[in-house]
Amino acid sequence: MATLLTSSALLSAATKITASTSTSSSSSPVHKTLIKPHLPAPKPLSSSLAAAAAASLLILSSPSPSLADPSFQIYYGTAASAANYGGYGGNSNKKDSAEYTYEVPEGWKERLVSKVEKGTNGTDSEFFNPRKRSEREYLTFLGGIRALAPVDAVLGNLALSDVGLQDQIAGADSVRSDERRDDNGQVYYAYEVEGAGAHSLISVTCVRNKLYAHFVTAPNPEWNRDQETLRRLHESFKTIDPSASSS
Repeated sequence: MATLLTSSALLSAATKITASTSTSSSSSPVHKTLIKPHLPAPKPLSSSLAAAAAASLLILSSPSPSLADPSFQIYYGTAASAANYGGYGGNSNKKDSAEYTYEVPEGWKERLVSKVEKGTNGTDSEFFNPRKRSEREYLTFLGGIRALAPVDAVLGNLALSDVGLQDQIAGADSVRSDERRDDNGQVYYAYEVEGAGAHSLISVTCVRNKLYAHFVTAPNPEWNRDQETLRRLHESFKTIDPSASSS
């Protein structure tokens, strides 16, 4: 009889435990299975990789900021004689006594022109790209010239004092020339010399009994890379009246 009572008690206890477990389970919230948050479906892996690849391609194909949108400074040249070179016998403030201006890309270096060079071939100023010294711009001048010769004759006369220009013209694939006038009616000759190894842009004008020639030249690889900037330098050259700039 005791055994029967024990079994009955055990059965009753088991029934209570099962009921208690059932009640406890049903009263506990099961959020993970009953409530599912509505999230946007994830993008397929292939589209994500394609987007990343496209972004990388844009970054790699974008031009360097220094070439796409470089900064420029204005150079003021005095075209002083060799005797007055270095500030002797004249105003040391170039801007007040400048006879011409042109733009120079930020980062380019100025080459110091010697008195001998100024006296022999008339070089007044020069700047170059430190990454490639042969990519440069410079200006020469010659006094005692009252007016420009015919456009075809001027380039040949310039080459007489510039051996590099002589060689480039001799081996050029093409030489083009043009003539323009500024707002004041001053005449400028423009030349483009396209050679097998280098490309040059030259602008020539004559005012106040001086002939000014501005050169922009570069080896062909640099020309192909920086053509837009180099053309801007070429077009930036102009002469100015020193008396007007100092007034």
